[in-house]
Amino acid sequence: MKKISCAIVLFNNDEETLNKAINSFLNTSLSFRFYLIDNSPTDKLKRLAIDDKITYFHNPSNPGFGVAHNIAITKAIAEGSNFHFIINPDIYFDTDVITPMVHYMQEHQDVGMMMPEVLYPDGCVQFLPKLLPNPFWILKRKFKRPKKSFNNFIDKYELRKMPRTKIYNAPILSGCFTLLNLQAIEDVGGYDDNYFMYFEDFDLSRRMHQKYKTIYFPKVSVYHGYEGGANKSFKLFKIFIASAITYFNKWGWIFDRERKEINKRALTQL
Repeated sequence: MKKISCAIVLFNNDEETLNKAINSFLNTSLSFRFYLIDNSPTDKLKRLAIDDKITYFHNPSNPGFGVAHNIAITKAIAEGSNFHFIINPDIYFDTDVITPMVHYMQEHQDVGMMMPEVLYPDGCVQFLPKLLPNPFWILKRKFKRPKKSFNNFIDKYELRKMPRTKIYNAPILSGCFTLLNLQAIEDVGGYDDNYFMYFEDFDLSRRMHQKYKTIYFPKVSVYHGYEGGANKSFKLFKIFIASAITYFNKWGWIFDRERKEINKRALTQL
């Protein structure tokens, strides 16, 4: 088994929720390095570093989700890690999802990123793999309009018609729980520092998908307490819009031939 690492970026999180995420990893028999990158104003969450496998780093300047994860990725590469998990603070699991994912990536060297099936706490599937979006799709998904065409649209955009157990190459993977091949990360780069929060996973997925496979791996599952913060907070919604603008300024708004070609290839897997 090659060297494995993982990281959670913290910001004033609930400690009970964080403990579930941390203990999900600590309860496995695997050897790994765990990074806690804390963007909170104070370091009170340092007490969660309860194991010698955990490295805590306080980062009160709060540069954002992707920048903080890049700190952990850089540390992991420097320490010789081969495979690195990106984990949201509200993720947890009760079976070994790590070993099957790492084994699959070891056996398929053309895979740069992977994500498992992600479930709500009640066991319902979260449809997180996606096609590459255009700006209208982002608005349509956010506001669920127009109603008549929304269901057909969301089935296509979120690849909902894929068989539930099918392993496939998805253009966009969610950043809530992602396995990175660090050799591929050294090739394409980590998260783009221009995103404070939101769309950094879209951007990394797209760059990775250009050179490597970005695999949805529903043979294992994790639970995710999805909050949908941008739907509840005007401040977060403004950050969401700013990140969307950054994304489309970089990759193209209306005219994006590569987007059409990638999405077409993805849909052939149906």
